[in-house]
Amino acid sequence: MQQNVNYQRELDTLLKSLENPPRLLLHCCCAPCSSYVLEYLSEFFEITCFFYNPNISPQSEYEKRARELERLISVQPHKYPVSLFVEKYNSEEFFSAVKGLEKVKEGGERCFKCYRLRLEAAAKYASEYNFDYFCSTLSISPLKNAQKLNEIGDDLAKIYNIPHLPNDFKKKGGYKRSVELSAQYDLYRQNYCGCVFSKQERGL
Repeated sequence: MQQNVNYQRELDTLLKSLENPPRLLLHCCCAPCSSYVLEYLSEFFEITCFFYNPNISPQSEYEKRARELERLISVQPHKYPVSLFVEKYNSEEFFSAVKGLEKVKEGGERCFKCYRLRLEAAAKYASEYNFDYFCSTLSISPLKNAQKLNEIGDDLAKIYNIPHLPNDFKKKGGYKRSVELSAQYDLYRQNYCGCVFSKQERGL
């Protein structure tokens, strides 16, 4: 396991080396988390937002978050083009991935399996459609393990031969900025991660 990696510094170094805007497949979990990441990265990349989150329950919540992301993209200014691809809802993919871990507390191994499920779908899509990089907005959350997300992303990069963009989007005031942008655009901010287990933990 890597220790004490400054992923934001790695990203800053990479961004300085870019000349023409590469194509980035950005896995997006929701509009609030995506708001800052899109503001930041659309200065450097042509972005396709990849909405694949089979952990979200119920389906109506999935569709609501997808619509809100679509609305954000339509109203937020971007230097380079930003588009959206919404994957069909299939909660069974999530339940299959985390089988046996249902009682693990949020932030543990069940979440890591969920990270990989979503990042692997993004890596596959990015490789198939010849993107230059892939990554996820997930690291912006103070509740998400950025080191684990990057380790998974780097592993998938080797498997699918598609570079993973190093990131820890909560750095440089990223999470605070996402809260400000959520208020600015009046974004729907959900009060649980998405899965039925996180919802139960919060007594919702």
